[in-house]
Amino acid sequence: MRLNQPDIVVVGGGIAGASLSAVLARRGIRVLLLERQRGYRDRVRGEFMAPWGVLEARALGLEDVIRSTRAVDARYSVAYDELVDPSAAEAAKRDNSTVFPGVSGGLCASHPGTCRALADDAARSGVDVVSGAAEVRVQPGKRPSVTYRDGRETEVRPRLVIGADGRTSTVRKQSGIQMNKIPATHVATGLLVEGAGKWPEDQYSIGVEGDCMFFVFPQGGGRLRLYICHANEQATRWAGRAGAQRFIEAFARLRAIPESLGLSQVTPAGPCGTFGGDQTWCDEPCTDGVVLAGDAGGYDNPVDGQGLSLALRDVRALSELLVSSADWTTAGLRPYAEQRAERLRRMRRVSTTYAELMTTFTDAGRARRARLYAAGRSGRDDLRLALSAIFVGPDRLPAAAFTDELHEAALA
Repeated sequence: MRLNQPDIVVVGGGIAGASLSAVLARRGIRVLLLERQRGYRDRVRGEFMAPWGVLEARALGLEDVIRSTRAVDARYSVAYDELVDPSAAEAAKRDNSTVFPGVSGGLCASHPGTCRALADDAARSGVDVVSGAAEVRVQPGKRPSVTYRDGRETEVRPRLVIGADGRTSTVRKQSGIQMNKIPATHVATGLLVEGAGKWPEDQYSIGVEGDCMFFVFPQGGGRLRLYICHANEQATRWAGRAGAQRFIEAFARLRAIPESLGLSQVTPAGPCGTFGGDQTWCDEPCTDGVVLAGDAGGYDNPVDGQGLSLALRDVRALSELLVSSADWTTAGLRPYAEQRAERLRRMRRVSTTYAELMTTFTDAGRARRARLYAAGRSGRDDLRLALSAIFVGPDRLPAAAFTDELHEAALA
């Protein structure tokens, strides 16, 4: 071991784990970061950061690190949709640089590239980074233990273990922390493509056509991340060796997106992966000697693209608490747990509404979506309040923005 008995062991070197490690190390805390992969690869994960997430990255001192991956500012959002003429959709595009002063809009960046950049930043900040850490075993307790293999078996006894090892977190399971789950009403499939030089790099799009909700997020250099959401029973729709090509052909057939934007000319640049639109959370994301962050502690429905922003909000909240207080017990971590639970509750309410509005592929669903667009053009305050958290986050709005009454009225 290069680092003898760290203060904190972070398990998982993704967005949340690498960010948290770097931030804590810069504040004088000795951190060991364990990542099971030796190299980051494309696994079809979130690559869009909402404007409020950009503010979180900035507050953490990580915005420049993320931008170093050739990230692009997605200033404009265009709601291409089967119910709207493409020219009308473009004329009504939203300028997201008006959400916060000094924030150009959403930020799109390669997920594996961002993980690499953040892990490198953590190492430069003094974190002991172990890539290829296998067979990680966590024993919770007042003085927890972590055992892993990296050529040989090593055991460390930190003051605290942070589980940031994703949706299927082994830290969560080994620590006995319980997770709640609302089953998915739909699935999402994503694919990285290249050859998209005609798509504007400062524009992303979300819309619906037929039985699919589609997303287009720029990545710069002629690359796009494409997503499609559809019904659960079509989970294998893009499976098989020809799945990626069928996926691209589906985008090429969309009439809502102008042919001049060149989606018929793109080619696959990564795997075609499908994942569920479920919602999970932990009532108590901590136990003796262990606390969870990022997806390990629960995640929102990806339909409204909040995953990266929520992960960075976890990083800021947890790091501020650990730096400001010497009490790293379960009781001492309770403020983080309570605030996190409320944030996820609020975003579940928003994403549930948004998913129902955008993934109800029936005549009634289309009629309701038409009313949604009309209400948006009229500037209805209740509708704006119900969906504003997608852009400004769950912490900047009053509790009234997340009531069932408000959201049921919006759905009506």
